Amino acid sequence: MPRDTITPAEEQKIIAAIQEAEQQTSGEIRVHVESNCDKDVLDRATEVFAELHMHQTELRNGVLFYVALEDHQFAVLGDAGINATVPDHFWEDITAEVIKHFKHKKYAEGLAQGIRMAGQQLKTHFPYDRHGDTNELSDDVSFGE
Repeated sequence: MPRDTITPAEEQKIIAAIQEAEQQTSGEIRVHVESNCDKDVLDRATEVFAELHMHQTELRNGVLFYVALEDHQFAVLGDAGINATVPDHFWEDITAEVIKHFKHKKYAEGLAQGIRMAGQQLKTHFPYDRHGDTNELSDDVSFGE
């Protein structure tokens, strides 16, 4: 079901936003989309964060955008390194922006805009290091059931 809702072109738009953001930061951004969330959305996002090994980045600077399409659930979750540095209301501001687009079924646009917002903060706190930076996590959108 999630792959039916997000077209290949939209998936590429999301991946391009991730790659654009990561060109300016050592931070790592992932997007996970599934149909249903059978528990608290932050609990499920935390599970997915672990399943995708996002806590294993060197600077603990991973950000997960989690979407349960059919249940209309969304969460953005940052690792310890990011949470220690971003301003108050950072996650809430991203969530509000993404949901604004989701209400009009513009999932790729919402995610891309949220990713760009996250990338700006990551760039400030975790700048890209041309000589030592590696892409620690896949840029691909992951899909669940």
